[in-house]
Amino acid sequence: MRFIFRSFLLLLPILGTAQSGPQEKELLWEITHPNSQLKSYLFGTLHANDRALFALSDSVYIAFDKASKVILETDIYQLFTEFDTRNKLPQTRFDDQGKSYTNSEESSKTLYGSEDGMPQFLDAYFQVLAAQFGKPVRALETIIDQYTLAINFKLYERDVFNNQINSFTQDKMLELYLRGDLEALNRFMKSYLSVQEGLYEQIIVNRNLHIRDSLIEMLKLNESFFCAVGAGHLGGDGGLIQLLHYKGYKMRPVQWQISSVPVASKTKLQKSTEYIQIDTPTGLVAKFPGKPIRINQEDGSTRYLYRELGQGNTYEVTIYPMDSLSSQDQIARIYINPPPSGKITKKALDNGTQIYQGLSDTYPEGLNHVQLIFSDTYFAVVKCYGGNKFLHSNRPQSFFEKVWFD
Repeated sequence: MRFIFRSFLLLLPILGTAQSGPQEKELLWEITHPNSQLKSYLFGTLHANDRALFALSDSVYIAFDKASKVILETDIYQLFTEFDTRNKLPQTRFDDQGKSYTNSEESSKTLYGSEDGMPQFLDAYFQVLAAQFGKPVRALETIIDQYTLAINFKLYERDVFNNQINSFTQDKMLELYLRGDLEALNRFMKSYLSVQEGLYEQIIVNRNLHIRDSLIEMLKLNESFFCAVGAGHLGGDGGLIQLLHYKGYKMRPVQWQISSVPVASKTKLQKSTEYIQIDTPTGLVAKFPGKPIRINQEDGSTRYLYRELGQGNTYEVTIYPMDSLSSQDQIARIYINPPPSGKITKKALDNGTQIYQGLSDTYPEGLNHVQLIFSDTYFAVVKCYGGNKFLHSNRPQSFFEKVWFD
């Protein structure tokens, strides 16, 4: 599954720095119809989390802020329940006191970059912002659509996207994207995807036709939108810019400029995206890094899940009814599974609430930090895990302190 997403969505890490001042980048386009003054926007992305990608033009923030809805290639939140984006689990050891540590100072790699990048990759960042500010999100494709195409071309059997050729591809994509050169980017993608007959046509050309038709349907609704899709879909005769132009829409490139004093939209959108989740039936309150998804599970429990797909970190809270036949100590031993030399710690908070904490070694998460908190009628299993740096930082404890029963 991971390989399918890496090859199909062109998940290429970006390494470099953005420049300030006016530039001739062609990444953001204004869309208008001759018979309407309403403006919508088309923005080309790379599906990666490198910090250079987030040096966005003022115009990107303004366009996003003005838009009534956000359109993405797929619903990123569906990925929360699908897979963990870490390439491998952290290598952790324990001292004679049972305390975890690591000899590695390297950040863990993920499908979208590494722990050194931003928490979310660029497309996911826009969906998190949309959730935070109440903007509806429309997905152009479903996860199943993407699985089907990848399976049809047997991309999961090919190693062409993960070998040494890919290293050159990443560097070249970086160069072209940071230049904002859509035509050169289109030519490069066409050459790169020629490794298999029909691959470019299916992944780029045919999907562009579908995206164009979907955008036109939404343009007819007379509601402004901000659409973020891979930059490889924008350029060339079969790219979205030309396809929309041929249908009578005026396509205007928007100047790329970063002001020394942030514009109001940038200041507004760059505020903390922390989301306060309240589970009204149980009285649980949890502050997540962004809006989580709610999952009603078959055993009657309620699970809240949020993933930072770029860095590979996961935060979750699962709420269960109290089991009158089990003590708190027994429940803690069920939900915390310490590795050898690990232990479960029992604490009492200032308000008298009992909590249990410990490292738990479970499949498929690997090592994860766990805390159990109790009310009279419910208990919550609070869990978080991530890469090398995350596991040995204070972020797990910081998250634990933001979850409680009222």
